[in-house]
Amino acid sequence: MDRRAAHAKAHDVRAQPALVNIRVFVVDDHPIVRKGLRRLVEKGRGLEFVGEASSGEEATEQVPIARPDVVILDVALPGIDGAQTTRLLRQLSPNVKVIALTTHEDRSCMRDLFEAGASGYVVKRAAVDELLHAIRTVSADGVYVDPRLAGSLVSNFVGVDRAAGNGAPRLTDRESRVLRRVAEGYSNKEIAGELGLSVKTVETYKTRAMEKLGLHDRVDIVRYAALQGWLTGR
Repeated sequence: MDRRAAHAKAHDVRAQPALVNIRVFVVDDHPIVRKGLRRLVEKGRGLEFVGEASSGEEATEQVPIARPDVVILDVALPGIDGAQTTRLLRQLSPNVKVIALTTHEDRSCMRDLFEAGASGYVVKRAAVDELLHAIRTVSADGVYVDPRLAGSLVSNFVGVDRAAGNGAPRLTDRESRVLRRVAEGYSNKEIAGELGLSVKTVETYKTRAMEKLGLHDRVDIVRYAALQGWLTGR
């Protein structure tokens, strides 16, 4: 290889953007579980383990310092529970995505976590590949629901889907975009910045969309988004 070719090759290498790993933090009160999740993350392509905590209180202290992209959070924590911890983490680190890891497969638990601001819900008996997929999905601003629960999540909402196909009021483009971002876990402030609107206007679009579709909370919005095929990571 002559000098000119070598220089061109070196220039091409320098020009390529460096790949950025997804930074992952683990919260679980069982040391063995934390160790297993750490190994899983460290072996995962494009993932970086940045810390761990054994309780919600400890997580709220360490997550803002570790600055992870994704937190894998056990729901059944001592002290403040998973939903409370999720809510606090979202307040302290608005950009962090929380994946609830749990043995519970009931709708009420899932509702609590999504209402608190979680972006993913995975049961502990899930396969390794499923958890890795969940991490990558929420990191890409998607919402992940364990396949074992996705069916019930959607089936509980087929009435709205049928109504939408039977002359129900259609959403405007702005209402759809706002609702989609809400389902993906964005705050009203973040949506306002992206769309060039005021926070109050975003709230108005959100309220109108929910009223048109008969939605009552964020879990209902996630269900609707799942039916529309919006919750596939980008």
